[in-house]
Amino acid sequence: MNTLRLAWDRTILELKMYARERDMVIFSFLFPVIMLAIFGVVFGSEIDAGEKAQGMNAARVFLPGMIAAGVLLTSFQTLAMSVAIERDDGTLKRLRGTPLPPVAYFLGKVGLVLITALAQLALLLVVARFVFDVRMPTEPAAWLHFAAFFVVGVVGGTTLGVAYSSLANPRSVTAVVVGPLLVLQFISGVYFTFGALPSWLQQIAAVFPLKWIAQGMRSVFYPASWAGQEMTGTWEVGRTLLVLAVWAVSGLVLCLRTFRWTRDS
Repeated sequence: MNTLRLAWDRTILELKMYARERDMVIFSFLFPVIMLAIFGVVFGSEIDAGEKAQGMNAARVFLPGMIAAGVLLTSFQTLAMSVAIERDDGTLKRLRGTPLPPVAYFLGKVGLVLITALAQLALLLVVARFVFDVRMPTEPAAWLHFAAFFVVGVVGGTTLGVAYSSLANPRSVTAVVVGPLLVLQFISGVYFTFGALPSWLQQIAAVFPLKWIAQGMRSVFYPASWAGQEMTGTWEVGRTLLVLAVWAVSGLVLCLRTFRWTRDS
């Protein structure tokens, strides 16, 4: 119980530090919401009559990708950058020398990710529903799938972010973390309709988790007829969950093998 209390205190501290970093708040928390609003306005007139008849509008087209990108921005990007900085400036070394249990530190990071990811998700859904009149799923099964994709995606992004932090330092963190993630957003169906991408780009995107999170979210928010635009012509719900679970477990294994409290001398 004492460890849990310390973990909660650490979570509150992490949230306060996160809120003070304006660039982090804008480019990880608010960025998907801003992009959804921009795309919803700019491309609103490009939806044809057939798509409108299926309840599609521009915001609904882009919503799954923005949710998927938000999952990795609030988990992978946030932790990869913050842990790398804390390791470099000696914060982790000092924490290791205090009575704070290591598990409380990591639970604090998990708490930060969960709270920011859920808050961002709620904001995206509210903007989509009440600003752009996006039709929400009505079947309970769709929301169960949505919850599963979201949770497994956040877990995977969290473990992979901590593991990836070993590759970054404050001088290279933007290039090493933000750069590759930005490229993945362009090839994973976040900013473009996935079916419109060349097949070789789709194959590359399929190696990484962002494509699978986005595909899972598309299966929730898109009409069934749109499944034909996927690589296999189906939503592959089971396979999507399996791939994301494998990434989450792989991230945990990498964390255990590569995490260090001090920077290399």
